[in-house]
Amino acid sequence: MSQRVTSRSSRTSQLRTRATVLAAGLGVSVALGAGVASAADTTAASGAASAVQVQAAAQAKAAKAEAVKVEKAAQAAKAAAAKKAAEKKAAAKKAAAKKAKPSWVGPVKKYRLSASFAQNGGMWQSTHSGQDYAVPSGTQVVAAHGGTVVKAGGNGAGDGPAYGNAVVIKHGNGTYSQYAHLSKVKVKIGQIVKTGQEIARSGNTGNSSGPHLHFEIRTTPNYGSAVDPVKFLRAKGVKV
Repeated sequence: MSQRVTSRSSRTSQLRTRATVLAAGLGVSVALGAGVASAADTTAASGAASAVQVQAAAQAKAAKAEAVKVEKAAQAAKAAAAKKAAEKKAAAKKAAAKKAKPSWVGPVKKYRLSASFAQNGGMWQSTHSGQDYAVPSGTQVVAAHGGTVVKAGGNGAGDGPAYGNAVVIKHGNGTYSQYAHLSKVKVKIGQIVKTGQEIARSGNTGNSSGPHLHFEIRTTPNYGSAVDPVKFLRAKGVKV
């Protein structure tokens, strides 16, 4: 009887030990599973945060690139507008200059230069006081520059019979122009004339060896104050 009781007690103890071990193992498994799940959740959350950060950085970079692109486009448009405005202004200036009448012009067209300024010769008291333009009688003579007629008529308009019929025009800055040996005078003293306006017709009056226009540039309205008219006109842009 004693041996059976002992055997039963031993088996019961073994069963209890196994149950305890199984329970402990189950507890460890549960705890381990919970730990693994917690670590997985943390990793997932960290990955999601990183993805959001990457996306935000990419969006910020794209926005910055777009802003730079817009700024460059605005600058290009501004530069194009400025260039167009400058070209338009230059074109308008060029058109205005083309439309505007020249400041000085030659006194006649289709001529041949003959006796020149300061040339020696037996037909003048000293040296030649102007530039001769060989043209047929009746050729249109125009004002080389706008001004006021201060002399007009025969006897050289007061400068002597050698000039024949003549005209003297007063311009600004102490400059005068004289036209002589005319066949016809078409202006009168005190008359205001414009650049290129007809003032007379060429001829062969006075001390002249043939039809031509005698042209002078003076510093006063009177004989003896002449300067080289060709040099003067060329300085004003007139082709002589």
